Amino acid sequence: MKKVALVLVMVFLTISLVTAAGSKESGVDRSLEKVVEKGVFVLGLDDSFPPMGYRDENNEIVGFDIDLAKEVTKRMGVGLKLQPIDWNANVQELNTGNIDCIWNGFTMTEERKKVVNFTDPYVDNAQVAVVRNDSSYTTLKSLANKKVGIQAGSSASDAVYGNIEFANSLNEVVEFKENLTALMDLEIGGVDAVVLDLFVAVDNIQRSGKDFRILDEHLSTEEYGIGFRKNDQALRDEVQKQLLAMANDGTLAEISTVWFGTDITVVGK
Repeated sequence: MKKVALVLVMVFLTISLVTAAGSKESGVDRSLEKVVEKGVFVLGLDDSFPPMGYRDENNEIVGFDIDLAKEVTKRMGVGLKLQPIDWNANVQELNTGNIDCIWNGFTMTEERKKVVNFTDPYVDNAQVAVVRNDSSYTTLKSLANKKVGIQAGSSASDAVYGNIEFANSLNEVVEFKENLTALMDLEIGGVDAVVLDLFVAVDNIQRSGKDFRILDEHLSTEEYGIGFRKNDQALRDEVQKQLLAMANDGTLAEISTVWFGTDITVVGK
């Protein structure tokens, strides 16, 4: 019996040591190492969010954020895979491992910071209301008792519902899967205004030539960041390092000027 007991004790100790070793290993941040090993960085995005990331006339995904990511991954020595996702479930897509980051005009909010490991902001932005040019709306207050469209799960949603006085003044808030769909509804009079990112609004009006205008009054100001899983600090830090290097050598400014005509980036400033 003593020999059996001794064997059982030794087996138990062995299992405990292996388990402890495994736990220690699982606690190591291998996020960067894994991306380097597989040779591919998977970027999750809404592929209908111009000018940050969208499909062009050839159905190719292009955009400001895409060009930034291409340069970052080139400097990291890995390939880039663009993975369209349901934006309303972007954090879930991240945490299930389907993507390595969320990078597509991803607004940094206090709620998101609780579940996402953000880089430092790389551009500043604002939430604005777009209306038809032939409408009489000039201020947010003038939209009282009107229908306003937003993209579900977006920072526009946070801006509208976060402004309780504005939200309560509306007749209805209509949620759309995509900003482009919301703007199409605005064009035919389905909604009276659409709240969305300033960059997206300006780009849509310029490229589409639609008879829209942007109200001067902003619902909120915000910052864009790149989101990683909470424990993926090494991967987050590597991307941040590359962005800073791109800011220092002028590459960020060059890419920004191509898309916006000026340098809108804030990295290292």
